[in-house]
Formats: sequence, C-alpha cells, structure tokens
Amino acid sequence: MSTKAQPSRGESQLTSLIFNIAAPALILYKLSSEDRLGPVNGLLLGLSLPLGYGIYDFVRSRKTNFISILGFVSILLTGSFGLMKLDGIWFAVKEAAIPLLMGVAVVVSMWTRYPLVKAILYNDKVIDVARVDAELNSRGNAGAFQKLLTLTTWLLAGSFLLSAFLNFSLAIAILKSPAGSVEFNQELAKMTALSYPVIVLPCMAVTGFALWRLLAGIKKLTGLDLDTIFRGQQQQPPKTST
Repeated sequence: MSTKAQPSRGESQLTSLIFNIAAPALILYKLSSEDRLGPVNGLLLGLSLPLGYGIYDFVRSRKTNFISILGFVSILLTGSFGLMKLDGIWFAVKEAAIPLLMGVAVVVSMWTRYPLVKAILYNDKVIDVARVDAELNSRGNAGAFQKLLTLTTWLLAGSFLLSAFLNFSLAIAILKSPAGSVEFNQELAKMTALSYPVIVLPCMAVTGFALWRLLAGIKKLTGLDLDTIFRGQQQQPPKTST
C-alpha cells in the first residue's frame, strides 16, 4: 500500500502524507475492531482516502502519469486482495511488483520517443530545457548528454528496484495474520506507517542522487550555472517603481 498518488507541483506534502499514510494507518489500526467498523469496512475506509485523494488530484490538475496510474492500481489491488482474504505473500508480491514495473518502464522507455527519465527529472516544469538543449547543441555535447541521460535512467530505475525489494521485505516481515481479520488490518496500518521511513526516504535519496548527477553533468556540458538551469530560480526582471 506504499505506492501513493503523486502530489502535483505546488501541492502541500503534508496534505499528501495525511491522506496517503497518516489517516489510512489510523483508520486501519483504530477502527477495524468488531465493535467499531469491523475489519472489512475499516479496510475499505482506510483505502478510500488515498484512492479518493488521487481522484481529487486528477480532477483538479487534469493531469496523470504512468506512476500515478500504477499507484491507483496498487490501492485497488490491496482492497481486492483484502476482500478476497488472500495470504500475505500475495500482498508482498503486489507491493514489489508495482515499483518493479515502474523500474522496467523507465528502462524500456529509453528506446522510445518519450523517455520517462525526462518526464520525471528532466522536464520543462523544473528545468529550462530549451536553453539547456540549445547550449548542448552549440557546444556539440548533445551526444554526451544522451549518455548522461542513460546513466540517470539506470540510477532512477535502481531507486524503483530498491523500492521493490524494501516493499517485499517489509510486507513479509509484518503481514502475518490472515486477511479479513482485525489483526491483519492493524498489521497493514503498521506497514503503511513504516513505509515512509523504511521505503520512501531511501528511495528519495537514490532519486536525489540521480538528479544531482544529472545537474552536475548538465553544468559540465553546458557551462550554465544552477540558477540558469532551474526554471523556477531564474532571476525575475526588477520591478520599476511608478
């Protein structure tokens, strides 16, 4: 259940953490007992928050991507597996399969017209792509940049592979009770709560290293500084007083 809807640019990370991790974990742990919602209703309510939040974010931004779609599918599979009362091993396989598919997609996309590394790291929302490309072409470094993108792609795929391993290991270690029981919901809550420090942070570190390596390479190949490379940090023209 650790694959979550990806927050859009400018969205509060705190809001994302609340709807994707904190609130579902509390519901699964506190409201799944028989004298409250029960395990089935507790599971459905707990999963409805990240599911509803993902739908809300899509309606608001009118944008989606491959990673968000897989996150949406992951939540649906968690609910379906829980209702079918499958063994914990199937949840572990599902938790590993989603980021593994992401990693494979990132690598395979290298041979397509739309490499995912560009959508995730080298995109026009963050980087002044037109300026960087122009500088690369003027210096004759377009070929070297493609090699840099290939290296960055493998680093990014490595972060998803790490996520798959950590997801599987965490699910195997925690999910011991049969699905459909109060204990299982509480274990799922524990796994959800631990997903951020155990899975998200290490994978963010690998992704951050990939981005740092990409930016360092761009600086070397173009001669541009970071203030110029980053679209959001370009200096604004001074305002004239009236």
